[in-house]
Amino acid sequence: MNKNPSMKGVQTRTLNILELLAKHADGMALAAIADQLKIPRSAAHRLLSDLVASGYVRQMREHGDYLLTTKLVSMGLTFLSNSGIVDIAQPLLDRLAEVSGELVRLSVVDGDRLTWVARAQGARQGLRYDPDMGTDARFSCSSTGWAWLSTFSDKEAQQKVEQQGLGKVADYGPNAPATLAALLPCIQATRERGFSMTEETYAQGLNALSAPVRLMGQPALGVLTIAGPSFRLTPKRMQALGAELMACAAQLAATSGASPFFNPAHHPQASGGNAGRKLIYAE
Repeated sequence: MNKNPSMKGVQTRTLNILELLAKHADGMALAAIADQLKIPRSAAHRLLSDLVASGYVRQMREHGDYLLTTKLVSMGLTFLSNSGIVDIAQPLLDRLAEVSGELVRLSVVDGDRLTWVARAQGARQGLRYDPDMGTDARFSCSSTGWAWLSTFSDKEAQQKVEQQGLGKVADYGPNAPATLAALLPCIQATRERGFSMTEETYAQGLNALSAPVRLMGQPALGVLTIAGPSFRLTPKRMQALGAELMACAAQLAATSGASPFFNPAHHPQASGGNAGRKLIYAE
């Protein structure tokens, strides 16, 4: 039982501010932060002042907008470097990028999140697709999300999408599923094929294919993705790259034990609704 609920509330509000500012690279005004998080402006000002003093947030000018510093980014990169994830994955990503001639990226599972943590660029000229690293994948419309959802039952996949939300169709590609009923056949096809294929569901003009990184009988550790412009990464081209993608994902899974981040002993076991599934990650 938490003996200091007020302190827990402060921590939650502080983290909410950081997460909100991470979505607004240009910064936000105090009033906008307070209103969006539904907290008093006086409380928001105190929390922001503490974050400024700690070096996580800076104010563009006196009485100006607030925005994140690179301190959190530095912490994340330091963690990834020390965890060994990138060291293990990068040679495989580089090889797959060279074979495909497109962007290759790796996301890792952390609780109910999929976060892109490593990439390799295979395109040497022409249009390149290069998403922001460190962001979480949208399950309902990304190739990465479909591949991960395919490792669960339809019921479990639906629960995860409901928890995250479908998002606004206008914010994604023209072919993004607008309902769970439209999404489930995509997940089922991914499960049967062994890898996902998306055509302009995540962004206009972008196609992608993804395969889960998993050991036999275990939950997925992450997802490996090839993404590129739709005029170059056509459905026929994606089908041709599927075997190479799955082989690379299998090799990555086989070497995953070298990173402590992928070691189940470092994460608590889940109970309740996850009984019978050995979770590799837990928040």
